[in-house]
Amino acid sequence: MVKNKCHLKKDDKVKIVAGKDRGKIGKVLSIKRKNGRVVVENINMMKKHARPSAKHRQGGIIESEAPIHWSNLMLMCSKCVKPVRIKMDRLEDGKKIRVCRKCNEIIDA
Repeated sequence: MVKNKCHLKKDDKVKIVAGKDRGKIGKVLSIKRKNGRVVVENINMMKKHARPSAKHRQGGIIESEAPIHWSNLMLMCSKCVKPVRIKMDRLEDGKKIRVCRKCNEIIDA
């Protein structure tokens, strides 16, 4: 099993830096750490043809988000309002926090 070091968490605001949706901003819905992929709201939309069933009464074409690799995303800093790289710091009590490299603002409280 490959352990991927993903710098993102659920509900983070991210910007897409590579791929067909480059430049778009969205919110992280879920993270699949096993294969290093992230599902972002309204990004990498795919169409799936479904027959009528108990789950989808109507059937037809269903649009949903497909996962995108985490290396194609950058975290948005709430203070500088730019996509930034992050560094990990430790507080006095030993808790790990994410810090913006541009403005040194703590990202998660």
